[in-house]
Amino acid sequence: MSHAFPLFEWGLNYSIATRAHQYCFLHSAVLEKNGRALVLPAMPGSGKSTLCAALMLRGWRLFSDEFGILQPQSGELLPLPRVIPLKNESIEVIREFSSEAVMGPLFPKTRKGDVVHVAPTTESVERQHEGAKPAWILFPRFLSRSETKLQPIPRSQAFVRLSNNSFNYRLLGETSYRALTAMVRKCDCYSFQYSDLDEAIQVMDQLAG
Repeated sequence: MSHAFPLFEWGLNYSIATRAHQYCFLHSAVLEKNGRALVLPAMPGSGKSTLCAALMLRGWRLFSDEFGILQPQSGELLPLPRVIPLKNESIEVIREFSSEAVMGPLFPKTRKGDVVHVAPTTESVERQHEGAKPAWILFPRFLSRSETKLQPIPRSQAFVRLSNNSFNYRLLGETSYRALTAMVRKCDCYSFQYSDLDEAIQVMDQLAG
């Protein structure tokens, strides 16, 4: 099968990240619940997309799997709900996790492996004009057969890790420094290790109250 759609998605991501510099761009999933936003910055292979898809399928509103779009002046995160790309083992994990997942065709053997896209929920699309203020910054890491661990981290550490997961931090300079500093000061910050999605979602729901 043609890889045209995955290539289009990657090209679109590149175009957004390199052109819309009125915003601070974080390499992060973002979801919302009860009017507050959860930010999941992570490097590839961390389980970010899998966790993001699972949270969306359990009632969290998807902002984005790829971009944390931070408006520097207001401190608000803006939605950009698009399909969530799942790769390799994550495809079957989500397929078995929820029968409600709307999944597209399999694109095998791309440069990132096998890829399937999960559609955003109807609520996520219908409310895409509604931003939210960040409340939690959580750095996820999937570790097979590990216990679920949510551990508070210092805000100084969260700032460094967050800035390292920004597409345009250096380009925006002082603007991004001030915006991320304000964001971190208003959020609870954690590292999060998981292997079981149901347990992970239970922890996230407890955070959201």
